[in-house]
Amino acid sequence: MRKTILIFLLITLVNFGYGQNSEISRNQLTEQEIDSIFTDSLKTSLKIDFSIHRIYKYDDKGGTHFLIMTENEIECDNGQECYDSIKAFCFNFKDDRFIQEWKLTDFILPKGNEVSKEYSIKFWTKYFELNDYDNDGFIDPIMVYGTYGMNGTHDGRINILVYHNGKKRAIRHQNGTLDFERNTKVDELYYELPIGIKKRVSQIMVNITENEHGIFPYGWQTAMENKKLNFDEN
Repeated sequence: MRKTILIFLLITLVNFGYGQNSEISRNQLTEQEIDSIFTDSLKTSLKIDFSIHRIYKYDDKGGTHFLIMTENEIECDNGQECYDSIKAFCFNFKDDRFIQEWKLTDFILPKGNEVSKEYSIKFWTKYFELNDYDNDGFIDPIMVYGTYGMNGTHDGRINILVYHNGKKRAIRHQNGTLDFERNTKVDELYYELPIGIKKRVSQIMVNITENEHGIFPYGWQTAMENKKLNFDEN
């Protein structure tokens, strides 16, 4: 009971420190806040078994939420930081309890993807966003992560996940150095999302291309306007 009260007080202090005056708010927790709130015993009870990469707290009409990104580090031959698996958890903190709303799990493919072996997978927080795109009072997280192949991101996979009303919609892309290697798959339910969310995802895809983290098939904007579920360069 004392531990629950302590967690509640720490969360209250985080709220106060960021001046939560509006219904919609979000912030990234500091390392000190993470260590204070998410103790080893709490992580065990919440089944958080990978190293914490980042934690974001956000408030909307649904209450207070914690979005936790974790990664499992492995040894890497090229001397870089490498991860073979990732997990993300979204909890609603209600009645002094953490209630899991959704969970994301992915990993490098042991036999490689369609064009390359994979040596690492990582959250691309550069493209991560927490916003209310349709002005309904609820934040719709956009998660982006990718794998790294023999040519880095150029032959890895890219996943863009949108969580709207607690349900996941995904765009899954196989990158490639050659035109015919690239392929993009879109969940059918993705096209039912509010237009504000779809516009933002399209801009993120443009940003990924401009930053040379991926190349989507030629004419992908038109393909998505036509609600295609699978498109490539052919």
